[in-house]
Amino acid sequence: MLSIGIVGLPNVGKSTLFNALTRKSVPAENYPFCTIDPAVGVVAVPDERLGKLTAFSHSAKTIPAAIEFTDIAGLVKGASDGEGLGNKFLAHIRETDAIAHIVRIFEDGNVTHVDGSIDPLRDITVINLELILADMQSVTKRMGSLAGELKKGEKKAKFEADALAKLSTAFDEGIRAEACDLSPEELLAVKHLNLLSIKPMLYVLNRKAGAKNLNDDPDASDGRWRALTTFLDESGAQYVIVDAGIERELSELEGEDRALFREELDAGSDDGVNDLIKGSYALLGLMTYLTTGPDETRAWTVPYACSAPEAGAAIHTDFRDRFIRAEVIHTDTLLSAGSYATAREKGLLRTEGKEYVVKDGDVIEFKV
Repeated sequence: MLSIGIVGLPNVGKSTLFNALTRKSVPAENYPFCTIDPAVGVVAVPDERLGKLTAFSHSAKTIPAAIEFTDIAGLVKGASDGEGLGNKFLAHIRETDAIAHIVRIFEDGNVTHVDGSIDPLRDITVINLELILADMQSVTKRMGSLAGELKKGEKKAKFEADALAKLSTAFDEGIRAEACDLSPEELLAVKHLNLLSIKPMLYVLNRKAGAKNLNDDPDASDGRWRALTTFLDESGAQYVIVDAGIERELSELEGEDRALFREELDAGSDDGVNDLIKGSYALLGLMTYLTTGPDETRAWTVPYACSAPEAGAAIHTDFRDRFIRAEVIHTDTLLSAGSYATAREKGLLRTEGKEYVVKDGDVIEFKV
């Protein structure tokens, strides 16, 4: 299962947000390093199509796509050198597929900040630099171990060394590996290093109801919000804004009660947790196709632009290796038709071959 590591400085709302995501109780006290061992929770990817298809097919059960979130203890400056149990926490990040970087954008004297003040861009720089410094150590060590192979003139070693040199130059300039201009072949050559800063990153800007939030007044003279958004825009970073505290309270409620409480708290109509889950899903370049029938309606996770046989492998390798054809119809089209029979009569149900590129929301039945 794909995994997202929730990282950030101490006391920025990581565990509170994790609790909102998973409804799983983990420590969220107001002091640094309260979370020592990573807590892991599996979270369903919100998808309204699942409920509609379940009703359409009268399915006995519904199985959504899912992402694993890992709550990792707060990093501090010097983490790459072991400060604040940094080596242990960095190792936890290394095991994830992507990073949700929690950034505090609210001021509240009752919630301690490890640096004593609120400056989102500074906080981002601290975390990103620690990831880069840890990666620099990995790259330097690997370059040293390649020395013997380079002396022998091995082409594979030379190719990898050139990729490592590119990374080293980028790190010296404070550039994350993800933004380094490596070719697909170079990325493959350094994949074994499992670099931290090469992982896709989603910035999660944590605001707080009842507190002073930097985005409440975007034109504020101190410029902290403007500096943050300029960085996000210029770097092309993906980000969402959540109120971790409110989302934690709302996570205990369902349906109308949830909507009413959100309105009472003046938290707006948007669901910050859903935005985070969907943003994480998109961050990894993933989409969903669906299968539906009396037994179950299910969402299957696949990369964008995958072929029908590749998509079938998510269910079973036989659907890839023994693929003959697939019957395909988009969810909206099927629901509008009202039944498979009507969809067939109208020619809406298509037969696709091995070259078909699956689209998000396709309902597929594989033939082998």
